[in-house]
Amino acid sequence: MLYKKLCTTLLSLTMVFTLAACSGGNSGSGSNAQGNTATPAPTEAAENSGNGNNGESNTAVEEDVEATPEMDFDMGGRTIKIVAWWDMTIPEDNPDNIQRKKNLDELMKKHNFKVEYVNIDFGEYQAKVTASLLAGEPIGDIVRLGKSYMIPALVKQDLLWPIDEYTKNARVFNQKTTNEYMQYNGRGYAFTENQANLVQGIFYNKTLMNKLGMKPLQEYVDEDNWNWDTFIQVAKEANKDTNNDGKLDTWGLANNGLMDQALYSNEATLTSGDKQTLDDPKTLESFGLVSRLATEKVSRPTEGGDWTEPAQFFRQGNTLMYAGALYELNGFKTDMQDYELSFVPFPKGPSATTYHSAEALYQALTIPKAVENPEQLMYIWEKINDIDSIYDYPDQGSYESVFTTEEDIENAKMVAPNMVVLDHNTFPNLPYYDIIGELTSGNSVSTVVEKYKAKVQAAIDEVYKK
Repeated sequence: MLYKKLCTTLLSLTMVFTLAACSGGNSGSGSNAQGNTATPAPTEAAENSGNGNNGESNTAVEEDVEATPEMDFDMGGRTIKIVAWWDMTIPEDNPDNIQRKKNLDELMKKHNFKVEYVNIDFGEYQAKVTASLLAGEPIGDIVRLGKSYMIPALVKQDLLWPIDEYTKNARVFNQKTTNEYMQYNGRGYAFTENQANLVQGIFYNKTLMNKLGMKPLQEYVDEDNWNWDTFIQVAKEANKDTNNDGKLDTWGLANNGLMDQALYSNEATLTSGDKQTLDDPKTLESFGLVSRLATEKVSRPTEGGDWTEPAQFFRQGNTLMYAGALYELNGFKTDMQDYELSFVPFPKGPSATTYHSAEALYQALTIPKAVENPEQLMYIWEKINDIDSIYDYPDQGSYESVFTTEEDIENAKMVAPNMVVLDHNTFPNLPYYDIIGELTSGNSVSTVVEKYKAKVQAAIDEVYKK
């Protein structure tokens, strides 16, 4: 354990928290005219390949679970193509990845195969990969797909292998990915060895908080009193005219809208499978928060900027809180070196049982149905990634490199295992921004729900009834 701690400490001094970034694409939950910056499009590519993927998993597994017995097969010199919108070559940048690369080299010799990593530009990715699957000529053997266009469209057409029978080893495979996030009709169609999840929550300017003499935000979390009411209370408290010129010059919250946050923090959704859920009590409560933030003028008012405006507001140093994702923090720290920044979960909604994070453009690996012997590919992936990690928990290296306090690290560790995958981006014609616009314009929740229930269901039917 001492060796592991020492290695981790040394690595954290040199590791840079990175995002496997992409550009373009409509996230459907990332940005809008109301300044909602929940999950910008790049998060669909946010797969961290080297920070504790095989440590403490989402299911808290401490040992092998149904590890696949050793298999003996010859692949006849076959080249396995692994396709993503970035180069998935295993980087030998830390002890975990060095062991993965060693495992791969040994497997290639034993089972007589080669590996080719295919990197397709994100802007062209969905169209190219989908076309290849529909033509029965998949562009690769292991192909990364986004849930928003994979389920139900591709699995309904029997274009992908169900792979849940091969992912029993919870030491390697993220069980939530296969058994929850990427399920269709009771089968799992995608996998990943990455046990880490996207962290979302509230970044706050601790320097400004102290300057304003406010109660530390961490105390609300410690007291289990960090909820929507205290969140709004804190934001309003920071809306101040500090120079007595009759105008606010500090603000409590950079974002407005915040539909995704309102949903995931209350364990609510807009859709569930092939049904709309606008009239679900939890969703009604979430709509109430979106409406309240606008009608009570909680958030900093827009100055006519685009979807990046909330982050720019936060960078100015005069706005206390920003709702966003962890991959944004390094940029804030670079641009705000005179300020101490910290992190707390997004506050719990009235129906929530715990704090959550969320991903609105989730993605994972799949095996096309036209590819033979999926059990061999899954076996190879398992054996590549079945290592004794030096890390004690997923994304430890990243957390220790980007966070400055143990409290921040614990907050990230608290929300990550409870990540929710929101599915409304599956439906191209779902009137997501229209709903936000109605709520933030002051229309009553009941009026908005009645107006859009049928429209949301129609958008769902377009996809599920094709």
